[in-house]
Amino acid sequence: MDRRGFVKLAAASPALASPIYAGCADADLDGDASGTVIGAPSLDSQTGFTFYSPLAEEWYRGGQYFEWTSTTPNNQGRSVNVFYRTFGNRSNPPLLILHGYPTSSYDFRDMIPFLEEDYFVVVLDFPGFGFSDKPQDGYSYMLEDDAKLVDHFVREVVGLSRFHLLTHDRGGSVGFAFLGNYLANEEKEYEITYHFISNGGLFLPLANLSQGQYNTQSTVPDPERQVPPRRTEGTPQQLARADIQAFNDGAGARVYVGKYLLERAENEYRWLDNLRASPVPTALIWGLQDTVNPPRIGNHIWYNYLDKRAAESSYWILPTANHYLQRDEPEEMAGIVRTCLEVGIPAPEDENAFMRELARNRTATSPVYMGRSIIENIYFPGAVQYSPDGYSF
Repeated sequence: MDRRGFVKLAAASPALASPIYAGCADADLDGDASGTVIGAPSLDSQTGFTFYSPLAEEWYRGGQYFEWTSTTPNNQGRSVNVFYRTFGNRSNPPLLILHGYPTSSYDFRDMIPFLEEDYFVVVLDFPGFGFSDKPQDGYSYMLEDDAKLVDHFVREVVGLSRFHLLTHDRGGSVGFAFLGNYLANEEKEYEITYHFISNGGLFLPLANLSQGQYNTQSTVPDPERQVPPRRTEGTPQQLARADIQAFNDGAGARVYVGKYLLERAENEYRWLDNLRASPVPTALIWGLQDTVNPPRIGNHIWYNYLDKRAAESSYWILPTANHYLQRDEPEEMAGIVRTCLEVGIPAPEDENAFMRELARNRTATSPVYMGRSIIENIYFPGAVQYSPDGYSF
């Protein structure tokens, strides 16, 4: 499908926002590993919402809210309440994490314990997601607006002067828009010290979107849509995600939130050009088994925008991870972050030894470091000189 065809399809879709994302039922990604439980209802008196998952309720109770006034003209100055959480000691280096579609900051619950002892970890739920407000009366959920929200959050809410940025999926698009604003601002009020980018549809021509993910029959929500019953029985993680999705009717909000792919398609070349020009050290991390945002997206971004730039860059593959690598392999994902920040990435001439050292204690789940690949500078060491007359010994 060409670019114009893609944009036309996206415009006709009610959000590309089926409750099934990336060809996988989000609630079923955990399988039966944690055992099936029956949720016990717990009423939140402040909101009137009934939790069935202690995990979701605990996440909610540990958070706070701030108010954001949208900068998108069509939203006419409306304000929404945005949920956020912090972990660890504030005196430690901050790590700001931006979540993807159609999930929430809860995605990083299993990864945060591997980082919070040494980092001040900050997460939020964008409007339309998680425990934040999810207006459904025509509110426009825009990536550029969320990028400005992140700027406000960093400056006015958590007050960060220097921080590492980690993004996933839709959060990667917000992160690109945020990076562009950061680079354009000559008088910076804070410093982005490292940029981690993980799986997402960050270059849509290479995404593996099926025709079945689009409903081209309508441009507005169907008032008689059939919403699947809310899950109240399943694994602990399934119940948690069902609760978070049900909070403020996340299923209904997807009809509006999912339109972000239109903005993504319009701006992705500009945003990726910003990435190429960025002086911020960057690590690209990709789950090998993602079928809808396959590794060819990561390969394209690496080769065309990161590999040959002057700033420190690295590319990592998690061979046993799918789209949600922070859930599939949280310890390995956190390990990549720590390696980049605490061990450091070798210069291209030193990376062979670095790769051999990583490989020495490899397991099936270990990250694979891809290395920089300026082909013109690579040679076969120790080779004798070639001649069509034969080899000299």
